[in-house]
Amino acid sequence: MTTRDIVHIALFAALTAMLGIFPPLTIPVLAVPITAQSLGPMLAGGVLGAKRGTLSTLLFLVLVAVGLPLLSGGRGGIGVFAGPTAGFLVGWAFTALTVGFLTERFWSRLTFVLAFLFSVVGGILVLYLIGLNWVAMVADIPLGRAFLASAAFIPGDVIKAGIAAAVIVTVRRAYPMIQPAAALGRR
Repeated sequence: MTTRDIVHIALFAALTAMLGIFPPLTIPVLAVPITAQSLGPMLAGGVLGAKRGTLSTLLFLVLVAVGLPLLSGGRGGIGVFAGPTAGFLVGWAFTALTVGFLTERFWSRLTFVLAFLFSVVGGILVLYLIGLNWVAMVADIPLGRAFLASAAFIPGDVIKAGIAAAVIVTVRRAYPMIQPAAALGRR
C-alpha cells in the first residue's frame, strides 16, 4: 500500500463523515432520519475500488466506534452498533466492497448506466439485505415488516445511487484511481 492509497482511504473516510453534516430529512412517521451519509460507501467503492473503498469505510466505522461523533446528528460510540439499525452501518463496508468489485470488474466498459446499476446493487440490495436482517433480528420482528418500515428510504437511496454513478464516471474520465485489470496483472 502506497502513501497515496492511505491518503485516498483517509480522504474518503472524511468524505463520508462530511456527508453526515448535511441536515437529515426527517419524516415524522420514521424514527430514522434520511441522510446523505450512505452515499459515502458507494463513492468510496466506485472511485477507489473494492480494497481501498472497503478500508476507507472500515476506517470511518472504527472512528465512529471509538466515539467520534461522525454519524448524522453527531452520533458516535460503540453503542450505535448495538441498536436495530446497526446492520446498515456494518453493511456500508459491504456496499463499498460490492460497488468497488463490480466497478473494477467492468472498468474498461464502465458507463453511467453500469455505475448506477453497481451502486444500486451494492448501496441498496446488499445494504438492505444486511440491514433488514439485522433489524428483524434485533427488533424481533418479521423480515417483511422490517422491509415495510424501511421502504420509505429506497427512493432517496436510488437518488444517491444516481449521484454516485455520475461522480464515479466523471472521476474515471478525469482522474482514474482504479487501474484496469490488465494493467494490474503487469505490475
